[in-house]
Amino acid sequence: MRRIILYIFLLLIPIELYAEASLPKKVHGKIATVLTDFLRREVSGGRVTIVESRIGEGDAPRVEIYASAELGYYPYREDDIATLYDEVREVLPEKYAECELALFADGKPIESLVMGRNGGVDNHFTYDNVTPLITRLSSLSQPTNGLANRHIALWQSHGRIWQQKAGAWCWQRPKLWLTVEDMFTQSFVIPYLVPMLERAGANVLLPRERSMRCEEFIIDNDAGIDATIYREHSRKHEWQQGGRGFAHLQRYYASRHNPFEDGTTRMVEACDKPSRVSTASWGGEIPTPGIYSVYVSYSTHPRSITDAHYTVHASGGDRELCVNQRMGGGMWVCLGDFYFEAGYHEKLVSIDNFSKYTGVVTADAVKIGGGMGNIYRGEQCETSDMPRFAEGSRYWLQWSGFSTDVYEGKGGSDDYTEDYMSRPHWVNDLMGGTQHNPDTLGRNIPIDLAFALHSDAGRRDNDDVIGTLGIYCTRDDEGLFVGGASRLLSRELTDAVMTSVVKDIRAMYEPRWMRRGMWDRAYYEARIPKCPTLLLEVMSHQNFAEMRLGLDPAFRFDVSRAIYKGMLKHIAAQYDMEYVVQPLPVKRFSAHIVDRSVKLSWQPAEDIFEPTATADYYILYTRVGDGGFDAGRRVEGTSLYVEQRLGEVYSYKITAVNRGGESFDSEVISACVQRREKGRVMVINGFDRVSAPISRREDEAVGFYLDEDSGVGYIEDIAFIGAQHDYDPLSENLGLSNDNYAANVIAGNSFDYAALHGASIAAAGFSYASASRAAVEAGDVDMSRYDVVDVIMGKQRTTPIGRAEKGYRHEAFTDAMRIAIGDYLRRGGKVIISGCSAIGDMWHSPLATDDDRAWSEQVLGIKHGGTNKPEFGTIRAQAAELARRGFEVNISTMMGAESYAIEQCDIITPVSADAMTVMTYEDSERSAAVATPNGIILGFPIESILVDEERDMFLRTMLKYLTH
Repeated sequence: MRRIILYIFLLLIPIELYAEASLPKKVHGKIATVLTDFLRREVSGGRVTIVESRIGEGDAPRVEIYASAELGYYPYREDDIATLYDEVREVLPEKYAECELALFADGKPIESLVMGRNGGVDNHFTYDNVTPLITRLSSLSQPTNGLANRHIALWQSHGRIWQQKAGAWCWQRPKLWLTVEDMFTQSFVIPYLVPMLERAGANVLLPRERSMRCEEFIIDNDAGIDATIYREHSRKHEWQQGGRGFAHLQRYYASRHNPFEDGTTRMVEACDKPSRVSTASWGGEIPTPGIYSVYVSYSTHPRSITDAHYTVHASGGDRELCVNQRMGGGMWVCLGDFYFEAGYHEKLVSIDNFSKYTGVVTADAVKIGGGMGNIYRGEQCETSDMPRFAEGSRYWLQWSGFSTDVYEGKGGSDDYTEDYMSRPHWVNDLMGGTQHNPDTLGRNIPIDLAFALHSDAGRRDNDDVIGTLGIYCTRDDEGLFVGGASRLLSRELTDAVMTSVVKDIRAMYEPRWMRRGMWDRAYYEARIPKCPTLLLEVMSHQNFAEMRLGLDPAFRFDVSRAIYKGMLKHIAAQYDMEYVVQPLPVKRFSAHIVDRSVKLSWQPAEDIFEPTATADYYILYTRVGDGGFDAGRRVEGTSLYVEQRLGEVYSYKITAVNRGGESFDSEVISACVQRREKGRVMVINGFDRVSAPISRREDEAVGFYLDEDSGVGYIEDIAFIGAQHDYDPLSENLGLSNDNYAANVIAGNSFDYAALHGASIAAAGFSYASASRAAVEAGDVDMSRYDVVDVIMGKQRTTPIGRAEKGYRHEAFTDAMRIAIGDYLRRGGKVIISGCSAIGDMWHSPLATDDDRAWSEQVLGIKHGGTNKPEFGTIRAQAAELARRGFEVNISTMMGAESYAIEQCDIITPVSADAMTVMTYEDSERSAAVATPNGIILGFPIESILVDEERDMFLRTMLKYLTH
């Protein structure tokens, strides 16, 4: 009996000890409340629970609290740790108030989650002695504190795929709010994020086609199906066979067929004497003038050199580049985007064997343009019948020479899964052979980070925002990358980018923008890459409140800039480097005729969020006629005089440069000085609008109204797939849209209309200069020196920023603009004002006032008479009013690649005694233009007259009327 009692007593001892080894559940609840309240100061949603607590014994008791993963969603900084510990201590039992305290989130000490601590590991994720894949020798911007020598792998979520169950090519996400995620995220990456990173010096690699052109042709040393020309010229060293390579032998390919195994490459020894170099060149026919992506392929050999010298023979001048052929062999390597004239070109691209190193140079194929999908799937051997840029990565990676291990992880049975699996495996293939992936045979490219841009699902029935979510993964390989750096660096990348994005959106667009969690989860795209990786769900493509912003090109620019800044800061921290953010585009750009020279002036733009983003110098790019811009010239100040050949149209754009890189381009300003001029014209580009389509939230209908105003893209838009057809706020399919425009490139604001107008003005015998809206509003332009002022208003109209929480922008006639035009007219000047909504904006916009309407009547002599929806776009001039004979012009009314669409035009009504209607819309016979003794006011944009001869005749007639 005593033994039994003793045995029971001994059994009870550990139970009592265990009971004392953790905090009571009631205390757990209090701690969970404290932690949840702390979390929600920065992060939307999420509730922290306590998994367990442990109390250690001894001279210095220690309390360990293990919280759920939600505690890790918070963006910790050094000061947050002490604050959090203090708040937790306040709810601990008094006897533990002085104990050592440790907090864990999902098993990790919260100290390891603090930004800048590298996950508690000393090792950074860096590469030694990097020679970049591509060095742009012709660029006048060579960043020292940006992203030079860094390599970034990124992708724009999904793309069109073959769906085995449906037996058809399909989008991977629903068609909502005029777009689909497969194309929507691409509208951030291609026009904005990639150029920003490249202008900061980075080499950017994508697993999807980056060219938006349907045209594509291949030039190769092996005879193929393209009618192109490859030539070699040997001097000291002869070109020889270099092994297996690319050949374009067929139009379409079955899965698993690798075109990089169909042909051969060429190889030559490097030469250090420029006079004895050997060359190879690629030439052919360019079908239409424009900007084309240029890709090259080559093979990597043990003796490959790091400075293979390529020249792209583009319109406006040659561009020279060096390619490190020790990496990137056997795939398409994009050299960049270049403008080519239409017609036959003996040399589009060339390579020579000059090098400061001993070794070999290899040459294979050159790819010009993007092309159509050429991988067929299914029993009927169907291709997507879409431009390649619309397709998922699975198909591009096959076309670019990657193995089935990369793009066919399911044996070809499930393209949906293979598509998302292919992207992270592509990253590892790129890294194969580098110090961070040494055991894999790959492309030897030192990828510093990988980034996946997605948009999420989720809907709110009011103006609430779902917001931005970041996903990373630390769970593989014992939490370390090869080389010993912590996989928590992926969290640091996530934190840097999310913090930048949320901060900028709140400041510029939506104060209530939500920061969601930072999830440490085993998503395939986040888990597999062997480098710091972030999967960013930037916003919800299903939520109307967010898509009002998401369809705005300005929002896309600013979000992309925020992502770039986050990446820059992360990489700078890894390399222990002072970072500098590239400047914003310049403003107040103008050209003035001074004697027979032209004075160009501009001002830098201030970035109120980044003090480092100031300009050190500028680059002036020049175009003569309608060709391409030259390689630029460096300018130290904010003005200079340029000499022009008389009678020729010159165009200019400016970029701002600092140690962090080069800004986006300014708008294009243009000028022509005639030898014998009939007069002088100042062209004012008052059309600086980019915006989402008109939208409304009403009780009975919610959505975008393209028939009123389809918005304005930045240069071109690739996200639009079709009009919305479900406006019912109670419908589960609210926002559902057509896709009849899918993969069509839609023209937006080219910011190049001064040259378009100017060419017609010059053809009429007038000299002209031009200026931006901002330059006029700032008082930089003396219009009194010009006989006529041509004011381009395009689709300018007052536009809300999202739900207008941050106000409006793009007002057509601001106070400053009205004052400038009014002063000019009072001095005897003559004006041409054109635009489809500028006059209506002055009368009916949310910012319109009685003073605006009075100015319209008293100064311009007109009033707004309503809107006209031009069914056919024909506008007729009445005989004897503008010219001896009547004439007609036709404007663009449909969405397309050539010009922005005109949905509605202003009806202009004369009110002064000396004003008269001189043009009418054919379909309604309403007034399209009014002439007064000092001006012609048009209810449609001149640049929407697409036929050059019509536009030339039209402006010649206007100028003759005003200056006779």
